[in-house]
Amino acid sequence: MSRYKHAGDTEARQPLLTGHRLDASELDSDEGEVIFDRTAEAGGHVLQKLTYEEAVERAGFGLFHWLLLVVCGWANASDAVEILCVSFLLPTARCDLQLSSSDMGLLTASIFLGMMVGGYMWGYLADQKGRRRVLIVSLTVNGLFGGLASLAPWFWLFLLMRFISGIGVGGSIPVIFSYFSEFMPRLRRGAMISCLATFWMAGNILAAGLAWLVIPRTWVYLSLGTLEFKSWRLFVVLCSVPSITSALIFKLFMPESPKFLMEADREKEAIHVFRLMFKLNMKGKEKTPPEFGLRTSSTQKGDKGKTRSLGSSKERLANILKKALAPIKKIFRSPFKSRSFPLLIIFYSISFGYYGLWMWFPELFERTEDGGSPCANVSRPSAGQNETCDLVKTAAVYRDGFIIAAANLPGNIFTILVMDSTGGKALLSGSLLLSSLSVFFIYVVQTKAQSLILSCVFSGVSVIAWNALDVVGTELYPTKLRSSALGFFTGVGRVAAIMGNLVFGRLVDANCAVPILLVSALLLTGGLGTLLRLAAVVTLWTMVCSFRHLTSKVSFSVISFMPIS
Repeated sequence: MSRYKHAGDTEARQPLLTGHRLDASELDSDEGEVIFDRTAEAGGHVLQKLTYEEAVERAGFGLFHWLLLVVCGWANASDAVEILCVSFLLPTARCDLQLSSSDMGLLTASIFLGMMVGGYMWGYLADQKGRRRVLIVSLTVNGLFGGLASLAPWFWLFLLMRFISGIGVGGSIPVIFSYFSEFMPRLRRGAMISCLATFWMAGNILAAGLAWLVIPRTWVYLSLGTLEFKSWRLFVVLCSVPSITSALIFKLFMPESPKFLMEADREKEAIHVFRLMFKLNMKGKEKTPPEFGLRTSSTQKGDKGKTRSLGSSKERLANILKKALAPIKKIFRSPFKSRSFPLLIIFYSISFGYYGLWMWFPELFERTEDGGSPCANVSRPSAGQNETCDLVKTAAVYRDGFIIAAANLPGNIFTILVMDSTGGKALLSGSLLLSSLSVFFIYVVQTKAQSLILSCVFSGVSVIAWNALDVVGTELYPTKLRSSALGFFTGVGRVAAIMGNLVFGRLVDANCAVPILLVSALLLTGGLGTLLRLAAVVTLWTMVCSFRHLTSKVSFSVISFMPIS
């Protein structure tokens, strides 16, 4: 039986991409949800029956949710730090690791390749094994291998460590939003998810600030045999600390999602979580938590028995693979396909555009130190040539990176204030279109100051699109598909980010205009994708792909056929 959805319920709002309301078949059912059972008795009292959403409302809103925001926000910030870590290394680490522009493209792409591998895998495990457990493991993998990368003496070993670290990042990003949203009352969910998304900005600022404070310090030096432990390696170690501390906090203090616990038939644990929420939210109000019973889904028990009954290991493996792929099939079938295809294109467009440009900002600004546009000074020594890194100049580069990261703040504040009143569709389309325009003018400008101003505009506007996507992703799919869907779409985004970084690495020296204008075109495509019907979006996408193929030829080479040096 489908439960009644309040008009203000974020899951019952008009979908942001498709323009129609959820059908009855799309609503979450009461199966697997928490129920305060009227027919159960405790101490002679008849208990009130509530749905899961009503139970969350009765638990109140207060201290627990603000603590949850800080903890989940710190995890979100730690992912941002780990992703952006490499981009701040490029102007200095390229000297010690002897990196060409192509090598730098591979390095920035490696973490996204890891995120692509980990994204769907961790999302599926979170739906099967629990949000909290997956967050602990993925954050630990992120921090551990991110820190070990600081000891890598060779480029390829450093690349491998960053790839494995990316596998961890790929798990925590989609799962953290599912975990967080399942504690939130319906009327506060959109605004609170927007607040959680702002911690990405905090991670940006933290990474830029650490780079500015640590990397230019020439006195940071330690000889470890043949390894010279310089300031940029210390920066890599410091970037791993947020992930490790976040994993410890989840392990020691944080509960599992009560919604997942009920779907997993873990009644007593779910009761404990609701009592904890009530106790913290009502602290100082001298209120006693109500007695209640729970009704769980019978289908979960049947599924568990069916899994155990499988005979051979081949059958078990086949069943696991079948179950892992099942959520993907569901999100691209009715009634979800009408929103999944546009969301697929939007994720690809914004990820290619944002990460393709953002990860190269420090390197592009290092090239503007002598004046002119980012594409005016493209000469670079080959990887084998000796080169002296000017730390005085790179200090200014990290200062500029800090300013650009801080430019996220106005966009985040704007999102929090208008998300619930304006809606994600308007914010998503408007911010992508403005981002496209700002990137185009980054190529046109002729001075470093103008480049910095437009980069700040891009930073402040593009973050609105990401915040809107975070809200969209948690609203368009029911509980059993939510983490898997977010994991899949973030995986698609990682493919786009990989391609964006490889394109920049290949063309930033030969023809800098192509990747920058391509970023502008793809952001434009994503913005129009939120406004147009699917058929029109696909047609436009085909045109953009044709444009990419044509410009690749004009720039003297096609990316897919260029050998990796």
